[in-house]
Amino acid sequence: MQVTRRKMIGIIGGGTILAATAGISGFLTTRTPSKALEPWNLAGGYAEPRKRALSYAILAPNPHNRQPWLVDLSEADKVTLYVDTEKMLPHTDPFNRQITIGLGCFIELLRMAAAEDGYEVTIESFPRGFGQDKLDKRPVAVMSFKQNANVKKDPLFKHVLKRSSLKEPYDLKKPVPDAVLSELQNLQQDGVSLGTTNDAEKIVKLRKLTHEALAIEIQTPRTYKESMDLFRIGKAEINANPDGLDFSGPLFDSMAALGLFSREIALDTKSSGYQQGLAAVMANVDTAMGYVWLITDSNTRIDQLNSGRDWIRVNLTTTQNNVGIQPLSQCLQEYAEMSEKIAQIHKMLNATGKTVQMFGRLGYAAPVAPSPRWPLEAKIIKA
Repeated sequence: MQVTRRKMIGIIGGGTILAATAGISGFLTTRTPSKALEPWNLAGGYAEPRKRALSYAILAPNPHNRQPWLVDLSEADKVTLYVDTEKMLPHTDPFNRQITIGLGCFIELLRMAAAEDGYEVTIESFPRGFGQDKLDKRPVAVMSFKQNANVKKDPLFKHVLKRSSLKEPYDLKKPVPDAVLSELQNLQQDGVSLGTTNDAEKIVKLRKLTHEALAIEIQTPRTYKESMDLFRIGKAEINANPDGLDFSGPLFDSMAALGLFSREIALDTKSSGYQQGLAAVMANVDTAMGYVWLITDSNTRIDQLNSGRDWIRVNLTTTQNNVGIQPLSQCLQEYAEMSEKIAQIHKMLNATGKTVQMFGRLGYAAPVAPSPRWPLEAKIIKA
């Protein structure tokens, strides 16, 4: 589950919290977790070509902001990518499909960044194979760098530092234009099919489906707790551990200091605050103004990587057009309680017998700050 900072206020008590924290907010003039946001400022600031490309790749979107990548640079002109097996989501992503898609986003950003510097990247996926159901410690990809003055630069790359997943309610008075959907449909490649809609009748049906799927994730104790365990509350926690779901700024530092915001409080499903928050969280899925999705004929690890590579291109294209996008992964998650919703969305998107790899809502809202990141150095296991 992905919860915005604004909505989390409702989960733990709404306006009462604002009043309680007013008295101490003065000394918290700025609680921005600057250390955790520094990788966005450092992107492109490395002389070594692989590190320069990697400094952009680590900004890739990924489920629950787990940043599950590790890289080995010990072999000249190569980057060997591994998954960090400590960063999995066993309850909401039991087969690591979503994690693999996030790694595909990473690979595509690295390729795009390398091309900016005149390097062509050859990608060998899973050179030593992979486990049947879960990723393991074998390499995900080996990416070889070769200078090529004729390598084609990608025009989408210039939007990388402005990219985000916009997890806010969208403007219900502002439809997504057909022209934007057409532009998205031209992105598909490597066996991934891309679909879109801004049809009012279909939007109503998909809003209902995604609302119900989000409710299942929240009301299933183990999947809800998986998100709550990844809360990073306040500047100190986020700077110390800049992955997971971040809640930063004066409000959240104040609430945490007063004992008004904690993982334990968020887990109290009997509280009125929880019910208020549940309604607020639903405002995201209930304000979709369009949708985009990716489908593959099969569901191999290569399909999943390729879906990630296309998804980052979708995200950068929406950024280029000032359109917000948010992945809605709940209805695609492969655990028992979600099986009915998985079947429903595949039927609705004419994908029965295939695999919907990514599904996201589109619309307009004010931009948000980037998500925290571990520094590149924390992701290099061998130099």
